[in-house]
Amino acid sequence: MAIENKNLLSPFKALKNLFKKPLTVRFPKEDLNVFPIPGVSPNYRGLHTNDLEKCIGCGTCADICPTDAIRMIEYPDLVPKEGELPRRPTIDYGRCCFCGYCVDVCTTGSLSMSRDYIHIVPTPKVKDPNKEVTLIKDSFIIKPTEEHGDNIGYFTPDEYSWLDLERVKMEGLHTEKRSDSFIEIVKGFSKEQAEKEASRCVECGVCTETCPAQMNIPEYIHAIWDHDLKESVREIYKTNPLPNVCGRVCTHKCETVCSLSHRGEAVAIRWLKRYAVDNLDYEDVKKVAAHGAIKAKNKKVSIIGAGPAGLSAAYYLSLMGYEITIYEKMSLAGGVMRYGIPNYRLPDIALDKDIDAITQLGVTIKTDTEVGKDITMDEIKGKSDYVILDTGFDEGRSVLPKDIKSSHIHQAMKYLPLISRNEEVELLEKIVVIGGGNVAFDIARSLSRLQRNKFGKVDIALVCLESRDIMPADEEEIIEGQEEGIEVFPAFGNADIKLNGDKIESITFQCCTQVFDKEHRFNPKFDTSKTKTFKVDEIIEAVGQAPDYNYLNKYKDKIEFRGPRIVTDKDGKTKLDWLYACGDIVKGPDVINGIQTGHNVAKAIDDK
Repeated sequence: MAIENKNLLSPFKALKNLFKKPLTVRFPKEDLNVFPIPGVSPNYRGLHTNDLEKCIGCGTCADICPTDAIRMIEYPDLVPKEGELPRRPTIDYGRCCFCGYCVDVCTTGSLSMSRDYIHIVPTPKVKDPNKEVTLIKDSFIIKPTEEHGDNIGYFTPDEYSWLDLERVKMEGLHTEKRSDSFIEIVKGFSKEQAEKEASRCVECGVCTETCPAQMNIPEYIHAIWDHDLKESVREIYKTNPLPNVCGRVCTHKCETVCSLSHRGEAVAIRWLKRYAVDNLDYEDVKKVAAHGAIKAKNKKVSIIGAGPAGLSAAYYLSLMGYEITIYEKMSLAGGVMRYGIPNYRLPDIALDKDIDAITQLGVTIKTDTEVGKDITMDEIKGKSDYVILDTGFDEGRSVLPKDIKSSHIHQAMKYLPLISRNEEVELLEKIVVIGGGNVAFDIARSLSRLQRNKFGKVDIALVCLESRDIMPADEEEIIEGQEEGIEVFPAFGNADIKLNGDKIESITFQCCTQVFDKEHRFNPKFDTSKTKTFKVDEIIEAVGQAPDYNYLNKYKDKIEFRGPRIVTDKDGKTKLDWLYACGDIVKGPDVINGIQTGHNVAKAIDDK
């Protein structure tokens, strides 16, 4: 406005505000108490606080940070528990923009932001200006702890988390359709379901650290999300040559430590593995499995037993150019995978695909060949540069009184192979299964199907020492078994059997008050005043497994044992330079552990 057009009274117009209440505050003499608690906004995003008891070092906070302000630092004094990584976040507040993204994606809810902030950074008194800059910069780099935990500002409730905390539901046969059939229960993911489930993975790698085989889990899941099944299967085969098997029956310890499980449901790692190998064309799977194989066969390795460990060792040694012969006493390869796991969990066709992908490399499997009977250890040693033992735990253990003898008492490990091969077994109307692990449920659920077909009903009681919360069987096994008519009686043991000649009249159990003592040693105790009695026709024991080493003959005295297991060094070598062992007889019954030990032995032999 030109000055000649201005009103001379304009400055006096401001006088109308003279008696109005001011909008400004004289602080600290005046406090308007805007918030219910003193200080800054209740949702203020200030210095971070990290509950170190909850934090697992997954690193999702560092991955999401848009200003690269977060570093995951390893701390030598930190002893991580299972499912944790030995690192924790450190935040550079010179770079942090206080967006709160790190809090929004924290998988455990350990990270939040306080209402505290850096008020002032004193200038250090040093002569070197470069050192002064460094000292000031370093003063903004802080490892968040619970120091500011009593003044929380910004945090993310589960319902507002950026994480997808619910897994995609796996479809399967309903109880009425599966309870009298050995058809595979789990249907598998569709493409849409698999990609949605894969998108939930935060790729933290905690699962890889826990997996006995150290599988590249984030990598094969990311490949599924990226629509590249061939790459997914390639990542799987790097450490696991039995993906069809493990995609169905792996004990999936990886899922128990999945970082998402702290706030929601774990990623369905096992089912995603199955999806990848089921949905890539089988010929392409075989090409992936054979990729990089060395054709020259320089040395000969014999493997006794075609279980998961023996097959794993055979696969990797064959890739590395060794001539492999496996001796298997049964008529088909697979060991416990074939003769112990029911078809409704692991159909033969899935196992056969994995074995076919291994034998295509030139692996020879001599079935119906029992070492110690059809061929001796000396003969095998004479044909081989190295020998690997993978004979498994195929004998059952008993907890019943030794003086109890009846033809109606059986071992689950003897019955399961007969059922899996459709051979006839004794099947009576009232059955008690003793044991609380997966084998106990495998035999109980198998017999329940046979009972339903023969008698039109199920009368099976499963009794175990462990209380319901510590039963060793997978939760899904317990739930599905009960849905199929099996009655479960946890925390009972110390059986007393009443016989009438060869016939079983009843079995009585005492209440188990303790399975393990304070040192976690097996030390069961019972309350004799609390008992449970069952009228029973047939008893199946599934309380543990044992090996048979008779085939070793003179070599049995030349190697070391710890209980039922063979003692080896870290590479799986026994006291004999040419003899290695892997699988159940080294680490106990478990498919994925068997695969890992077989792979480990293969690498050790090739390194010699």
